[in-house]
Amino acid sequence: MSQVEGRESVPEEGFWASLKEAMHGTEKDLTGLPVKRAIFLLAVPMVLEMVMESIFAVVDVFFVGRLGADAVATVGLTESLLTIIYAAAAGLSIGATALVSRRIGEKNPEQAARTAVQAIGLGVFLAIPLAVGGVVYSRSLLELMGGEPWVLEHGVRYTQVMLGGMGTVLLLFLINAIFRGAGDAAIAMRVLWLANAINIVLAPMLIFGLGPFPELGVMGAAVATTFGRGCGVLYQIYRLAQGSGRLRVRWEHVRLELGTMLSMLRLSGAGTAQSLVNTTSWVVLARIVSTFGSQAVAGYTIAMRIVLFALLPSWGLANAAATMVGQSLGARQPERGEQAVWTAGRINAVFLGSLGVLFVAFAQPLVGAFSPDPVVVDHGSHALRIISGGFLFYAFGMVLTQSFNGAGDTTTPTLINVFCFWILELPLAWVLSGPLKMGPSGVFLSLTVAFSVLAVLAAILFRRGRWKLRQV
Repeated sequence: MSQVEGRESVPEEGFWASLKEAMHGTEKDLTGLPVKRAIFLLAVPMVLEMVMESIFAVVDVFFVGRLGADAVATVGLTESLLTIIYAAAAGLSIGATALVSRRIGEKNPEQAARTAVQAIGLGVFLAIPLAVGGVVYSRSLLELMGGEPWVLEHGVRYTQVMLGGMGTVLLLFLINAIFRGAGDAAIAMRVLWLANAINIVLAPMLIFGLGPFPELGVMGAAVATTFGRGCGVLYQIYRLAQGSGRLRVRWEHVRLELGTMLSMLRLSGAGTAQSLVNTTSWVVLARIVSTFGSQAVAGYTIAMRIVLFALLPSWGLANAAATMVGQSLGARQPERGEQAVWTAGRINAVFLGSLGVLFVAFAQPLVGAFSPDPVVVDHGSHALRIISGGFLFYAFGMVLTQSFNGAGDTTTPTLINVFCFWILELPLAWVLSGPLKMGPSGVFLSLTVAFSVLAVLAAILFRRGRWKLRQV
């Protein structure tokens, strides 16, 4: 590839034609396109997919916020529990993306389809016991998280529905990761469009009892979200069977392949451990914040939902870079993958840096849109300003860690996460919020410090280039 091609920002036919191609789904070989063009075609639908995923979080809090601080705290504490499930889904997704993208880069769609089947099977086996345990122990889990009496009395049904439906979370994440690894990012985007449209329509009807629907309160948000995600999973299975993209799963692919399964378990196990390190730290942070009352938890929950709205689209760019790395290594073009990573990181920095400035400037009205409680707004605006201060670091950190995963090197980002989140972040959060008497703001500051250190470490290790030698 020439340097001129590497600097090309959009396809020759123009921006709007490129955007149309990205939204519709390109059938071109991504390993043969200029890097920036390939990133564009992948990143547009991936960013929109992540926007849709973030809307799940924002919609629930927006409507539930009208029910009071305790209802929002219920959503926040349950979401903290669900981060464990998100970790499992993310771990399986890492393995699926790495293996599928590598097989597609090697021009082996048959093995890519068989790999997809193994990944889905692992997701189903994991979902069943977790869902049963979640329903049975919902109240105990909320007590462990420091839920106040209203949460334990009225919020437990919300938690039961969300934990009982966690299989839809696992499969939604996992199958979309398969589509992304294959380069069919537009299909993954449409899945989230469908699931979110259903959730947005159903949530207010079930929460407030509009029209013929019963008034379920905070539980209605859980029912709407789970039903929407379930419909998304059904659509995913339909598209895999239909085979309109790069990947088609046929009946002959549906069988156990021990070698592929072991490779998937190895990558996914390390990926799950990596995500668990990250997400268990979120659970502990939520527990620390809960010692300051439901209003502090509500403010923290709202701020984090707004932050997720900013970060999840950035994960779209990070996922695009991961797919490019996997397919480039499969095509034996590691330098192309490296170029894609730094390009995606710079684009992400411009995007997140701009959002960070806006969040710092307009933190109070943004949080105020979700809650009328002035104490909740005060906690939430402090959280939003402090966390947004590290957005430039987050931008590169997200892209770099996902790129390791795309290469099949799940060990490096796992070790980085252990240091940054367990060894650094959690003790720092406790010291700042407790002994140093900073309160919840100390927890928020620990987040910014940890993610900033993560970005620096990831950049140093990525430049060493050992990920280029990874075999999967």
